[in-house]
Amino acid sequence: MEFLDALTATAGIDWTRVEAFHLDEYVGMPITHPASFRKFLLERVIGKAGITKYHLVNGDAADVRGAMRDVGRQLTSALVDLAFVGIGENGHIAFNDPPADFETEDPYLLVELDEACRRQQVGEGWFADLTQVPTQAISMSPRQILKAREIITVVPERRKAEAVKRCFEGDISPLAPASILRTHSNATVYLDRESGSLLGPGLREALNKNAQVTVQS
Repeated sequence: MEFLDALTATAGIDWTRVEAFHLDEYVGMPITHPASFRKFLLERVIGKAGITKYHLVNGDAADVRGAMRDVGRQLTSALVDLAFVGIGENGHIAFNDPPADFETEDPYLLVELDEACRRQQVGEGWFADLTQVPTQAISMSPRQILKAREIITVVPERRKAEAVKRCFEGDISPLAPASILRTHSNATVYLDRESGSLLGPGLREALNKNAQVTVQS
């Protein structure tokens, strides 16, 4: 939220020239629900910035797969300049929980949410308990995220430290979905002291020198 507040408050951006696409949404969730990502983006980004061209994923459409195809066609009609993504407590990017699909070129996927992901949503206060968290979501695919010219990832807080360690010290693997960011030619990951606290000595320097991902904290 701090990142989005800073982004929408940045001076000198002509937001009328920005066309925005939505990463993910719960299946079956109305836009009026407090946990709806459409609601969140409309209130915290689109409305505040004055973005007039945007495409949201309709998770409660009568034909969910048709809604996915429609927004996917719009997304793939031009090259994406910039992607903003986070990393979940289980290492996911968007809602691509482990084991993530690293192969499909489809712009959006219908995915099953694992328990760790769903517990994160409860822990963040979006739901009262696990039974209220949907088990399915629409998510932009890892391959589609990688098609952006530039990727910026912001990963705060100690609760993300295990995922950061797994994704940047371990193998590039569907079991650590955010590890795929290391294959991108222009990706930057921003950590704070807590989220980067488990990284081994010298890893940040090695990543910045040898890997595709630049890690900053």
